[in-house]
Amino acid sequence: MIRDTLASATTARPLIFGEVLFDRFADGTAILGGAPFNVAWHLQPFGLEPMFISSVGADPLGEQVRRAMQDWGMDLSGLQTNNRYPTGVVDVSFRQGEPHYHIVPDSAWDYIRPEGLPALPAAGLLYHGSLALRQVVSRTSWQWLQKQSSVPRFIDINLRDPWWDRDAIGRLLEGVSWLKLNTDELAQIVPQRGDIESRIHYLLDALPLAWLIVTQGKAGAMAISAQGERLRVRPEQAARVVDTVGAGDAFSSVLIVGLLKGWPMEQTLRYAQQFAGAVVGLRGATSRDLDFYQPFIESWQLT
Repeated sequence: MIRDTLASATTARPLIFGEVLFDRFADGTAILGGAPFNVAWHLQPFGLEPMFISSVGADPLGEQVRRAMQDWGMDLSGLQTNNRYPTGVVDVSFRQGEPHYHIVPDSAWDYIRPEGLPALPAAGLLYHGSLALRQVVSRTSWQWLQKQSSVPRFIDINLRDPWWDRDAIGRLLEGVSWLKLNTDELAQIVPQRGDIESRIHYLLDALPLAWLIVTQGKAGAMAISAQGERLRVRPEQAARVVDTVGAGDAFSSVLIVGLLKGWPMEQTLRYAQQFAGAVVGLRGATSRDLDFYQPFIESWQLT
């Protein structure tokens, strides 16, 4: 059923829903990001032509988002402009060397309007997280997308206090086909189980998952299917780490490529780990240099 819905690589297209924002630092610098935006950004040079659905303000930051997407060749039809609420920002501060984040409320991506949504692709998948559903307007649009499209869902949980609660996450996960999360997030959403294995079994029993993917930082990642198949991937070599921002988003983007291209999951995991290992060598979550992506495009035969 899921394979039929994905259709072929020539027709399937990822629908990416959620936040686009700037990480704003005390020195005045601002870096474009947001997990769904990062995923969509990576998918563009990989040839998947993502439809990114979000909202920006009628402000200079919003114009920066539009210009960046246009220069990268991305489809702008799903990007709304909100005249009331500003483009999203996250204020980043450091306390004793540790980063702390304030995700500013009432940002434009909280108000993705149902009436502004574009015509949807007939085949592919719908990717989203949990953060973009914190406000009722965007949550209503997400619900509309699910009703209007029969494509399966890929959820990359992104728990950010205080913008989530366990009951809401439970409702969010109903009907999900692929779920990706890290070990900390797994413990947070399944606190009633005492170890990683029992938490994994709990989710596989409770949800109609095709695959559950659990990332484990330097230890790599594992994927467990509904049929009990278990795969594990570890970094091939010690990566040169500049920062780890966006590594999980990079991993998710390649999982989506593999799903839409029909790659075996073992191959997909290996490629996802390779790409995430390269992204931690960047300053920030993405690159605007196509040469960064070209070795992967050629190695994975995406041309």
